[in-house]
Amino acid sequence: MGSVQRAMRLLETVAGHEHGAPAKQLARETGLALPTTYHLLRTLVHEGYLRRDKGLFFLGDAAARLSCSGEQQKRRSTVVDILARWRDAIGAPVYYAVYREGEIEVVCVSGAAGTPAVEGWADFRETGHAHAIGQCLLSQLDEDARRDHLDRYPVRPVTPYTVRDDHSLLRRLERTRRMDLVIERQEYVLGAVCAAIPITVGTTAASLALSMPAHQADRLLPAARRLQAEMGRLVGSLELSISI
Repeated sequence: MGSVQRAMRLLETVAGHEHGAPAKQLARETGLALPTTYHLLRTLVHEGYLRRDKGLFFLGDAAARLSCSGEQQKRRSTVVDILARWRDAIGAPVYYAVYREGEIEVVCVSGAAGTPAVEGWADFRETGHAHAIGQCLLSQLDEDARRDHLDRYPVRPVTPYTVRDDHSLLRRLERTRRMDLVIERQEYVLGAVCAAIPITVGTTAASLALSMPAHQADRLLPAARRLQAEMGRLVGSLELSISI
């Protein structure tokens, strides 16, 4: 434990020197004996947490990866908190998804015991034609990107209410204006309805969505419009999650 603490103290001290620092200065600032400092510095360089250049020590790639991982966790926590607040305020599970590198990716889902999320019983990436999130993301793409997606994931029936073929889906997407709400009723799961709100985060297509039991369908549109009206306050925080 003592060695770990001394190594961490060295890393923190090196981090405070943007232009690097020599071993003797690091020993002096950390209060460590010079032989101990040399031993720990050699170990940290070997493991990639530090690098040495012309007698000066700098943070290495491994330390940078730790920092990046911590930032990602912080960003995810921010998104989780945002979705949970809206879940509780609206009384419905909330979903956040992006279209990244040709795939539909659900970044975060916030459900609770009284407001359970829709169970993804069919592969979500392959059934973008059937759920509101997928339709919302595809509606934000250009025609070539849509056709590329459907070439890889062709339309197939998921429930009796699912759009029947690629042509019908493309016509529906063409009629959907870029920032329109997308409503889906039992196309992905029987007994559930869903609304998706388009978000453009930089050049990335994204969507915030909510779902409800089919018998509460009359609540869906007002709840979605309420969420959409507040979207401006959320986009900045959601934008951080693109790199999660």
